[in-house]
Amino acid sequence: MPMNDPDGRLFPHLRAVTPDLKALFKTVYLSVPLETQQAQSQEVAWLKSESFYHVLYYEEEIIVGDDFLTLYETAARRSQAGQIIHLCYIDRVAFALQTEYRRQFIDDISSLTQEQTPMIFERSQAAWRTHPRKYQEFENMVTTAGRLLFGRSLDYAWCHIALPAGRLLQIIPTITRRDMAHVAEYILPIRDETRSKAVDWLAWEDPFIFGLDADQLREERENSTAETHKRLAYVIPMLQLLNEAAGGWQQAVW
Repeated sequence: MPMNDPDGRLFPHLRAVTPDLKALFKTVYLSVPLETQQAQSQEVAWLKSESFYHVLYYEEEIIVGDDFLTLYETAARRSQAGQIIHLCYIDRVAFALQTEYRRQFIDDISSLTQEQTPMIFERSQAAWRTHPRKYQEFENMVTTAGRLLFGRSLDYAWCHIALPAGRLLQIIPTITRRDMAHVAEYILPIRDETRSKAVDWLAWEDPFIFGLDADQLREERENSTAETHKRLAYVIPMLQLLNEAAGGWQQAVW
């Protein structure tokens, strides 16, 4: 899990769910950018005291795609080829473990077998209803394009996927982008073999993490032009990636 938290909102949640993480996983790999290290020195000291966590401390600023790639490759190379690796986010995991979704999350993670992977845990319709409506509308563009191009509806803007370390190491060299659109590139090579499971525990985590009223925050995001641009910034290149993977234009025309 990338741990980009200069404001210190995520570390208290990480501390709170650490006992659960120890019960569910063999170990957890985290990456901590330089800005977070500088702003959260006490939390970093706590991390260093927890041998359960394997932490990458970047000494220079790093772009998001390189952060993910470095973290994922490190975890995969230090694991046996058949070891299941979960690529996920601390805010989503902490939300699931500290809310009414706790039991469902634990059951889904604990029961997952290697034969069931690669697995995309995707947002159920109940989970999507908790999000701002535009989130689903934008990401459905990518899912729909994938269905029309490849015959399968998959969540290319995933929040949680699980796959064997060996398979992850095969995918990593194929990643070309370094913005958030790159997450779609983890799914493209496994689109024919991956499974999906719709889960309620991927309900919208932001109100819980930020301690804000869900209805008010949802309305603000719905009416935010900046939020629209933020979503389009990864949806448009994802559409281009899918189109090119299907033999379409080398450069999308918008």
